[in-house]
Amino acid sequence: QVQLVESGGGSVQAGGSLRLSCVASGWIYRRYCLGWFRQAPGKEREGVANIDSVGNTTYADSVKGRFTISEEHAKITWYLQMASLKPEDTAMYYCAARLTYCPGGYCHCPMLPDEYSDWGQGTQVTVSS
Repeated sequence: QVQLVESGGGSVQAGGSLRLSCVASGWIYRRYCLGWFRQAPGKEREGVANIDSVGNTTYADSVKGRFTISEEHAKITWYLQMASLKPEDTAMYYCAARLTYCPGGYCHCPMLPDEYSDWGQGTQVTVSS
């Protein structure tokens, strides 16, 4: 069973930076999507960024140019580097994984939370103005 554990959350002032980590155990996927999601109080969970098993990345418009998703294969670890943080980035952040397919070398990695099967417990990010 795939298990994901997030860390790196915290409280920062607007304009600050944080790096979230997501470490996997029991990893079984060869073709996969790894996504970062967030959920603010009273709001639906939303996709922030994802990366597929060949390294392609996708970002939500709200974080483009500020957040960077990356991976370290040897450690089965993914990162979300967040810069220029805004109060509206305050949320619980989750990483999630799913098996995917990659026809023609392009992997299908949706941004919808319901499309992901394995989830971490989340790490809180709070940005103050």
